[in-house]
Amino acid sequence: MLLQGELVRLRAYSREDLPKARAMINDPEVRQFLMPGIPWPLRPEDEEKWYETLDPFGTGPYSLAIERLSDGEYLGGCGVNHVDWKNSKAEVGIFLGKQYWGFGYGTDALRVLVSFVFDEMNMHKVYLRVYSFNERAIQVYKSLGFKVDGVLRDNVFRDGQYHDELEMSVLRNEWRQLQSK
Repeated sequence: MLLQGELVRLRAYSREDLPKARAMINDPEVRQFLMPGIPWPLRPEDEEKWYETLDPFGTGPYSLAIERLSDGEYLGGCGVNHVDWKNSKAEVGIFLGKQYWGFGYGTDALRVLVSFVFDEMNMHKVYLRVYSFNERAIQVYKSLGFKVDGVLRDNVFRDGQYHDELEMSVLRNEWRQLQSK
């Protein structure tokens, strides 16, 4: 599956992506935004186990590699982490290597992913969670039409203190209105 934006392409993961993905996720600056638990480094065998669970014929989750259109460089990953078919909503997530932050790649990748969820999966709502200290991501999500649905107060412990976690979402009709402008 190839989903293309203006700057990036979303595609299936390959084994060749795994070392670079692991290095990105193990980078403390990237990892602080991804996982609520103890920031234990991923091992090659952890990444292999994850890769073996990918099932393009299942009902989710769906993980996609993000590559730059200009040269095919692997930039990070995104995906649909949870699908609630009964209530027509899906949770998405995204990460990029820090060397790719600030160039619009994440915004473009998320735009493509959210369009896929609404147009191909026929969902009513796309949502995500983000730590309150990830201000750059929050601004990107807001620029794409996501709104704060709720705040999980003091939900994650990082660097010696508690932080809030925001749940944000965008509805299909809101997305369509934004995309038509």
